[in-house]
Formats: sequence, C-alpha cells, structure tokens
Amino acid sequence: MGHKHSHRAMKSRMVFSIILNFVITIAEVIGGILSGSLALLSDSLHNFSDTMSLLASYIAIRIGEREKNEKYTFGYKRAEILVAFVNSAVLVGVALFLLVEAYKRFRNPNPIDTGLMLVVAVIGLLANLLSVLLLHEHAHESINVRSAYLHLVSDTLSSVAVVAGGLAIRYYDLVWIDPLVTVFISLYILREGYDILKESVDVLMEASPELDFDAIKAELESIPGVKNAHHFHAWRIGENETHFECHVDVNDMSLSEAQRIIDDVEKILEKYGVTHVTVQLEVNRCDDDDVVCKS
Repeated sequence: MGHKHSHRAMKSRMVFSIILNFVITIAEVIGGILSGSLALLSDSLHNFSDTMSLLASYIAIRIGEREKNEKYTFGYKRAEILVAFVNSAVLVGVALFLLVEAYKRFRNPNPIDTGLMLVVAVIGLLANLLSVLLLHEHAHESINVRSAYLHLVSDTLSSVAVVAGGLAIRYYDLVWIDPLVTVFISLYILREGYDILKESVDVLMEASPELDFDAIKAELESIPGVKNAHHFHAWRIGENETHFECHVDVNDMSLSEAQRIIDDVEKILEKYGVTHVTVQLEVNRCDDDDVVCKS
C-alpha cells in the first residue's frame, strides 16, 4: 500500500514539475532573447529538455503500468529504459550544441541586459529547485525517473551558474563569463548524460548484469544430482527485473527429483538478485559445457 501511495505521489509531482518547467522555459527564452544572454538561452534549452524529459518519463511510467499480453509477454517495462535512452541522448546533443554556441560567443561577445537576465535566472533557479525537491525522494525508484531527476539537478546547477555569471557581468563587466558559464553547464550535462546513456544502452542491448558467473556455476554444481551447469544467459527486462537461464546436466532421475533441483537452482539465483529463472535440465546432451555458449 505504501509503495502504491508513493507511486501516485511521484506521478502527481511529475505533472506539477512538467507544468512548472514549461512555464519557466518560455520565460527564459523570452528573457534570453531580450537580454542577449547566451547563458540564459542555454539554460532555457536545458530547461526545455527537462520538460520533455519529465513528460516522456511520465508517459513511460503510465505505459509501463500496462498488463502483460500475448504480444508483449515481458510487459512494457522497457518503455522507461527507452525514454531514459532518448533523454540522455538529447542531453548530450544539447550540450554539444551549447559548446559550439559558446565558442562563437567567445569570438564575438554581445552586450547583455544583466537586470533582465538576473530576474529571469533567479525565477528559473527557484522553479528548478522546487522541482528537484519534489522528485528527490523518488529519484532512486527507476533509471527513467533518475534520468529526469538528473535533468532537473543539472538545470538547477546551471541556473546557479547563470545567476553568478549575471552578477559578475553586472558589477565587473566580465562579458566573457556568459559563454564560460555555458561551457561549464555543457560539460556537466555531457558527464551526467553519458552515464545514463551507457546504462540504458546496456539494458537495451541485453548486456548481462553484474553477476559472478563462476561463483553461480560453483554453487549450482554443488547441488546433489547436478553434474554440470553451463550455457548461462542473463539479461534485464527493466532496471529491477533480471532474467536468467541455463542448462543443467543431471543424472537420470524422476520428475519429482528434477523439480527439487530446479527449486534449489531458483533459491541460489535469488541471492544474486535474479527475479525470473528458466532451467533446462538435460542428461549427457551438450558437448560444450562452457559457462557461455561459444556457438
């Protein structure tokens, strides 16, 4: 019951954050154009990616709640991974675009209306900070929500940098601070975006989660009646759902004895965080008994 309540609260907070970030994006675009601040415009682009990230994450959560069916027998959990991939890819693209724009601004600095820039930047900072606080306790629940949360955290930090840059320009006439702030924002976005992009690609490519196959093999082969365990396959359907399948060579035995071995295999794999196990029992069938099938 507590988990369901937390899940509902998370969705409500995401909807509020989507609306809030959309309003701030429009304000920063207008403020950036009128003030001539690239840092503010870069923050608006980042904020827009936040809005799209939150919207996509919310849609993915709703899709992921659908029941499994004959076409999607694993369910829709990977919708969240797909969204995390798109979000992180967009982050990396935005960061690269901003680096190019910052280089142009270094070469041709523009005058900036710091009064307008600071007002809009402070409003954006407060809005982003509120969104971060709303989603903070839910950030650990999935890679999808975490990717959206990191969008918000990075934009909050970029808003702090924009405000600091605006103050430096206003009181010390350091116009070069504007593209410099943009560079720092972009580098931070690149780092955070790459980490999520890598993890989401691993899931989509069905890379094995961090399991010690040698240790698992040794434990499975310690089960009475098991001669060899081989041809391991492990993959993730979603962030918290790990599937595992393997071949287990056994002595010729009754079906009830075979079921005991399957039960023991499942108990061992539960300790490694595996949520779904498929065991293929066989008697002297495979010539190749390697942990990973080479053919």
